[in-house]
Amino acid sequence: MNAASTLTARLLAERPRPRGIAGRRYAHWLAVGTVCLGAFLGQLTASVTALVYPALQRRFDAGFAAVEWVALAYLLVLVALLAPIGRLSDLVGRKTVYLGGFAVFGLASLAAGFAGGLGTLVACRAVQAVGGAMMQANSVALVARGVPGHAMRRALGVQAAAQGLGLALGPSLGGLLVAHASWRWVFWINVPVALVGIVAGWFLLPRTRAADAPTPPRPRATAGPVVEPTVAPEPDGGRFDLAGLLLLGGSTTALLLALSAASGLPLPAWAVAALLAAAVLCALALVRQERRATRPILAPGLVNTPGVRPGLAVALIGYLLLFCPLVLGPVLLAEAGLPTARSGLVITVLPAAFAVAATVGGGLLPRGWSDVARCRCGAALAGAGLLGCALLPALGAPAVLLAGPLLVVGGGLGLLLPANNALVMRAIPAECSAVGGGMVNMARSLGTALGTALPVLGVHLAGPALGGRSVLLALGVVAGLAVVLARPVRRR
Repeated sequence: MNAASTLTARLLAERPRPRGIAGRRYAHWLAVGTVCLGAFLGQLTASVTALVYPALQRRFDAGFAAVEWVALAYLLVLVALLAPIGRLSDLVGRKTVYLGGFAVFGLASLAAGFAGGLGTLVACRAVQAVGGAMMQANSVALVARGVPGHAMRRALGVQAAAQGLGLALGPSLGGLLVAHASWRWVFWINVPVALVGIVAGWFLLPRTRAADAPTPPRPRATAGPVVEPTVAPEPDGGRFDLAGLLLLGGSTTALLLALSAASGLPLPAWAVAALLAAAVLCALALVRQERRATRPILAPGLVNTPGVRPGLAVALIGYLLLFCPLVLGPVLLAEAGLPTARSGLVITVLPAAFAVAATVGGGLLPRGWSDVARCRCGAALAGAGLLGCALLPALGAPAVLLAGPLLVVGGGLGLLLPANNALVMRAIPAECSAVGGGMVNMARSLGTALGTALPVLGVHLAGPALGGRSVLLALGVVAGLAVVLARPVRRR
């Protein structure tokens, strides 16, 4: 073994937790808390960025369509890399990749704050998304494989609550930073959180593999101190699926660009049609490539595992339902004449209810309910809340009362998504947990992107003929999507 390979092996070899931490009964909750830092940081970044658009337009003298790439670049890279980084994590080690994600994210955030041009800022956001993908592709797997089976749903609920907290704090924190400091602090605020995540993960996350460890024997019962487990390396058969990665990135990029163009991005109609055609062709080629690849990034066999495909569909639609009201709500409240500050408080009810329900909502349901029953209950509540969002303004109710149905939507999704993620992760073999976690997060990110783009597209296509009723119509359609969740849930 030469010096370079020795150095690489040492860098990739994961360090176990100190015995004083690994031996604690609550050690797995310390690991969950570390994963929650990454979950919080990812959603904070997703929700805080929209607040800097006006400042960026003034600073760089750019239009909204150009500034929108600050968010779009992040989403495109994130969606494209979640599954392949999940595959890489199964080979290298989930803890190693997760901590590397904090480092990349923090450095890219620091550089973004110093950006002197819009193009530089967009490039930094793309690099930031690489770090975000390294964290998100491993977060669900680290939780699912690091806690006892009976605590999995609760742990995933805590992780979802951290996401909801970041989502809820983003608008208010971004507004304060832009108003009293600078748009640059919206990115710099990520740096100390990333540093804390690296230190906490180094000491609190369990080792997920040892690069030089042989297959361990079956552990024997002992009353002595807890020994940090090791995971034998996966056989290295087949090349990395670069073609699949490029096709996945091409398909998602073309789709999101087409949706953005149809929503008002200045592109000719033929370009939108070409983008949609490219998205379909890349998707078809991706399906063929993944069936032939030795080590596919999307693992068709894993997708076809009972319970996985419908679970991914539920994750995508669930986050679409979460972000649609976040996009349409401010439009509806502005048309009702509600001041911006009060509108922000009303909208915050949705992610706040999501965070609370994801943490403690499951404990309020009957203990004997299965995760399938919890999914059905959450989907029903979300559908009822979205229907209320569409009906209250149509009936002439005060705009402030919209907080009521938004509370129901957030609570329903807080029950649905953690239970659904637990079902998916139980269906996935342990050796593929990072890939499975990456696919769950990819479905979530696609739902986020579609939940942001589709409502704007619907209102844009409706045009001035319907006026404010186009928003109500879009909310009604979204409420109908909640009913669709019952079909995949029944097939578990």
